[in-house]
Amino acid sequence: MTEAPSRAPRLEDSVDAAIVREISIDARATLSHLSDRVGLSVSAVQSRLRRLEARGIVQGYRPILDAEALGRPLAAFVEITPLDPAQPDNAPELLAHLSAIEACHSIAGEAAYMLFVRVPTPRDLEALIRDIRAAAQVNTRTTVVLQTFFEARPIEPAEFPA
Repeated sequence: MTEAPSRAPRLEDSVDAAIVREISIDARATLSHLSDRVGLSVSAVQSRLRRLEARGIVQGYRPILDAEALGRPLAAFVEITPLDPAQPDNAPELLAHLSAIEACHSIAGEAAYMLFVRVPTPRDLEALIRDIRAAAQVNTRTTVVLQTFFEARPIEPAEFPA
């Protein structure tokens, strides 16, 4: 007998969707604030939030930081393509140690992955690109970010409209 494929956890109802929407907008929202916004008692909201965390829907809470204030004002997207298409597809593992890589996405198209990186200077970007090429044996194509108008936007649940 074969097992059914596992599914990603899903929201149970519109109340879960409302809680997720509210913490997506403000992860520091108090239980009291969430209670007011979704129409449940504080203890019911706390119980629901714990279930959302236990089921892996809410995976953590992170601050939104000012990269420039932290000394990493230069952002760039780096596409990587294997030098040899027959080489193992293990670039994420080979690059995980490079802390300047903020995100690694598998993508469709000519490139295999799209990296989002933040560094202090153009010279640091050049060194990082050299490190990426050496570590993963890849070609790169880099696009420097001039200005960011928005990022880390709240994720609206799709299943239950507001």
